[in-house]
Amino acid sequence: MTLTLTRTARPLPDLSLETALGVPLVAGVDEVGRGPLAGPVTAAAVILDPARLPAGIDDSKRLREPARLRLAEEIRLSAVAWAVAHASVDEIDTLNILQASHLAMLRALSALQPVATHALIDGNRLPRDLTIPAQCVVKGDSLSLSIAAASILAKVERDAIMSELSLTNPGYGWEKNAGYPSPAHLKALQERGVTPHHRRSFAPVRKMLC
Repeated sequence: MTLTLTRTARPLPDLSLETALGVPLVAGVDEVGRGPLAGPVTAAAVILDPARLPAGIDDSKRLREPARLRLAEEIRLSAVAWAVAHASVDEIDTLNILQASHLAMLRALSALQPVATHALIDGNRLPRDLTIPAQCVVKGDSLSLSIAAASILAKVERDAIMSELSLTNPGYGWEKNAGYPSPAHLKALQERGVTPHHRRSFAPVRKMLC
């Protein structure tokens, strides 16, 4: 007898966490850009309309660029509210990357209209100075549709910023590596030096400056 093994599909994120809260206007919040050596850290907040959910929302890291771009546009058109915000390289170097990413999250949440009544924050730490109830969701972008939608908007926005910066800072490959420490980026740092868009508090950049 031959046994055929089938791989169980990974479940997609859904609205279970949002629904369980029992309150309206729940915002999912996520950030991208903690690891790069250059560029801002970017966060998004999204309040989805359960009656108008774009098909295929998932963790942005699991989507190809064409799908991310399509979904980003559909999310912007269908969501109850959405906002994208950033913390600059100077803020990252001054505050540290965790606090800067939390600052970007707070900025995104504060820009929502209507205002969210509750926030689901990707990760295991809540930003300080939240003005609404919130809870952390570890690996939230693979569990919550709202957080996954936020991850898509944040990544699409930050990738566009890094592609634009690459036009005036050629050679570092930011249009492909988004500022992450790829071999090409590290090689360019050695050959071309540090730009104003590099995070001086990050070890590979700091060592070059020293």
